Amino acid sequence: MTITGIVSSPITYLNLRSHTTASSFSLPPINSLKFSSPTLQSNTITFTTTSLRNPNSRLSVSAISLSSQETGSQTSFLDRRESGVLHFVKYHGLGNDFIMVNNLDSMEPKVTPEQAVKLCDRNFGIGADGVIFAMPGWSGADYTMRIFNSDGSEPEMCGNGVRCFAKFISDLNCLNGRQSFTVHTGAGLIIPEMQHDGKVKVDMGEPVLKASDVPTKIPPNKDQSVVKTKIEVDGVNWNVTCVSMGNPHCVTFGREGDQNLVVDELNLAEIGPKFEHHKLFPARTNTEFVQVFSRSHLKMRVWERGAGATLACGTGACAVVVAAILEGRSERNCTVDLPGGPLEIEWREDDNHVYMTGPAEVVFYGSVQL
Repeated sequence: MTITGIVSSPITYLNLRSHTTASSFSLPPINSLKFSSPTLQSNTITFTTTSLRNPNSRLSVSAISLSSQETGSQTSFLDRRESGVLHFVKYHGLGNDFIMVNNLDSMEPKVTPEQAVKLCDRNFGIGADGVIFAMPGWSGADYTMRIFNSDGSEPEMCGNGVRCFAKFISDLNCLNGRQSFTVHTGAGLIIPEMQHDGKVKVDMGEPVLKASDVPTKIPPNKDQSVVKTKIEVDGVNWNVTCVSMGNPHCVTFGREGDQNLVVDELNLAEIGPKFEHHKLFPARTNTEFVQVFSRSHLKMRVWERGAGATLACGTGACAVVVAAILEGRSERNCTVDLPGGPLEIEWREDDNHVYMTGPAEVVFYGSVQL
């Protein structure tokens, strides 16, 4: 497996591989990381470097781990205070990747939206779908989470992001086994729970179905909700159901007259932006295109508001199951296949809450000159 990152000035391109190559050296595990010369240890990752130039950003990658079993601690690495330098950890949830920032000492993000755009650039930055800040708790919550998308916009919440957030907090505090805490987000209170198998289960709260609260300008057709309603996008009629999981989602199972959408045949880069910026969605929208395999097995592709096509979207998977149930297509407990892997989604009838379970893994630690 190869992971790429950018380092120093002039920038260095890292090829990080699990085998030894010429001119390579090994780094210690994350939880023993100090700013000293690397030493050879077992279960470490090796890398080679070659130079290239880019005047727009400087990134120094300090360590990497590909094992979900390794846990970090709030080491001297993240505690260091250097003017103009941001220490970070990169995590991913099914390929939906985030730059995690320890912002627990302040409610002011250490990175501006403009800087986030540069950091998320996959050619000239670290590369990510967003930057997530772990902040002090607010309004009775244990922690606060904020996120800047790769385009600099700030969404209310992110499902895969909150799983990565939970894993980040767990790693910082060296937590093991089943642990839960409360997180204040722009979508309200979210409760993630670390599982014994390393996955994260998140109580995503109740879905919002009232059209004006999603928000969408599509006229409601079922109580105050939009369920399997026809809208025209680029001259084609699509049947859509609108759901908010704290952020807006437009879920479609196909065009008018389609029996079953084959999502891999879609030109997502072409159709996605036309949904996102449609006049019927005043706050723009995330859009999920869904294929039904059975009443407990769905497949989706997503165009995320502010991030474009991503490998996974946790709130989107939740919205998909809610929409499938409302349209009579699925049971309340489903496996949802995303390009990055599966999520387990349950919309419980007893408390009306949606629960999402899936992985979150550390990729590497690094430092960047802002």
